[in-house]
Amino acid sequence: MQEKTASFSIKHWSDDDQPREKLYRKGKEVLSNAELLAILIGSGNKTESAVSLSKKILASVDNNLNELGKLSVPQLMQFNGIGEAKAIAITAALEIGGRTRNGAHQKIKKINSSKDAYHLLSPSIAQLPHEEFWIVYLNNANRVIYTALLSKGGITGTLVDVRLVLKQALELGAVGLVLAHNHPSGTLKPSVADEQITQKLKRAAEALDIRVLDHLIVTQSDYFSFADNGIL
Repeated sequence: MQEKTASFSIKHWSDDDQPREKLYRKGKEVLSNAELLAILIGSGNKTESAVSLSKKILASVDNNLNELGKLSVPQLMQFNGIGEAKAIAITAALEIGGRTRNGAHQKIKKINSSKDAYHLLSPSIAQLPHEEFWIVYLNNANRVIYTALLSKGGITGTLVDVRLVLKQALELGAVGLVLAHNHPSGTLKPSVADEQITQKLKRAAEALDIRVLDHLIVTQSDYFSFADNGIL
């Protein structure tokens, strides 16, 4: 039985089949997600190699690394061959990846397009299981003064306090706003409520010579821009 278990360890594979060797010789870009995950866990179980086990884990989240990052240590430990140490290693590695992306996006200091706004905000809201509403406050050169969470709600929606938005804009000396909220459901289509709150904020801001430049709906992999679609 021990020999059978050992045969599924990465170190017993030929060099061409070992993910670690493949990464070293050919570069990280050529490895599949399953191979990268296999490097983290090192070995599989009595019936599966590390790569096979990794494929099973990824299949459980539709091969979505963002969804994999949401699994808790106890949830990862439900897979045969994943103990506490391996589960913690997976969680830590995915968290490092997330923080790396966040650090790159935080360099955005000026909003020149909806894409800039998306890259600024997506690390904060794209992966959330609940809905959040954020405001980006800009000066007259469209430079970011402040980015703030306005409200947090359930998956069906959030509460938006127009007075609070404009009060903070005046205190910051902002002349431009970018609104954004996430849709955990994955749909990019704005709801009637989304359009109503956008118009309400736009009208109230105009009375104070503050412009609402855009409203983004953010999902895990994409976004919808009110301005780009001509409905702002």
